[in-house]
Amino acid sequence: MAVSPVLVIKTDDSVVGVRARLYDDFSEHKIVLNSVLTYWWANNMPPATKFLELFDSVIKRTINEIMPHKMLDLKYEVKANQILDNASEIEINLISVVADDVGFKIDGGLFSLSGIRKVEEDFESQDISVTYEHSIETPDIVLKKYKEMKN
Repeated sequence: MAVSPVLVIKTDDSVVGVRARLYDDFSEHKIVLNSVLTYWWANNMPPATKFLELFDSVIKRTINEIMPHKMLDLKYEVKANQILDNASEIEINLISVVADDVGFKIDGGLFSLSGIRKVEEDFESQDISVTYEHSIETPDIVLKKYKEMKN
């Protein structure tokens, strides 16, 4: 019986943790929300959009550390109280994670973030729900380094 790799997402009010496990190997990274939100606010960046970009990157890095791979396919649904650039609340449902055709079991893939906009502006309510599917490629030079680290 083959053992499936596992991706665990843990959240609280200030941290989103991403942990990947395969057999006895694991890697874990945390997104400290206060730090990144403060930076995004100071630079007038849309927090919901930037969080999704960072979340993708953290998943990719975490999985690469235990299982170097060329392609990572992610699929998730995002619900928000506004278009993403204006959203102050988002709910993320991570549907599937596949690294080089190896699927990950997902634990804790449904979570939400609220109060991510510094100033609540008077936007007309526009609840949205969008499904994202995309592939992220690891550059060859980076893949080589992850493989060297693994060996």
